[in-house]
Amino acid sequence: MSFDPMAAAVDWLDAYRAGDVEAILDMCADDAVVHCECGNSITLTGREALRAYWVDRLTHHPAFELDDLRLSQTEPVISYFTSDGVVKAVLTFNAAGQIRALSCGPAN
Repeated sequence: MSFDPMAAAVDWLDAYRAGDVEAILDMCADDAVVHCECGNSITLTGREALRAYWVDRLTHHPAFELDDLRLSQTEPVISYFTSDGVVKAVLTFNAAGQIRALSCGPAN
């Protein structure tokens, strides 16, 4: 059975919508990087920095319904509704199927 990045993106959004910070962190590689353009531009690495980021996102910017899901080359691009409007996220996975990088910002 091969890795399906589209299904993994939906799993990630499901964990976000459920408010499950541990599930989100478990999906990330040890060297995962989050680059967020929602509000201030930030780049984070390291499990504790990612935990703090996700606790804040889950508390202040929860995810709601899926808006769109498509594949851009080999990376899933998922957009979803939050309390601040529609956000677009690009997820990059490593060979083990873990999130290596997540870039997000307002959908235009």
